[in-house]
Amino acid sequence: MSGIQRIALVLTIIGAINWGLVGFFQFDLVAAIFGGADTAMARIIYALVGIAGLINLGLLFAPSEERSREPEASTTR
Repeated sequence: MSGIQRIALVLTIIGAINWGLVGFFQFDLVAAIFGGADTAMARIIYALVGIAGLINLGLLFAPSEERSREPEASTTR
């Protein structure tokens, strides 16, 4: 996993936690931290989380490491 994908994954997790707070408690943490949902900084965070989600779409279609590795041939008999 590249560094960009790791950062995107962290941002996606932050976004998921924020949406969980909105869904369960009607509390938008990003808006609370940055002074409202309409502030420039909050909108930047929302946009970054959205871009991170798009980047992470690639993880859905990437082969897992277990499937992509070929079994090693045994040299001892």
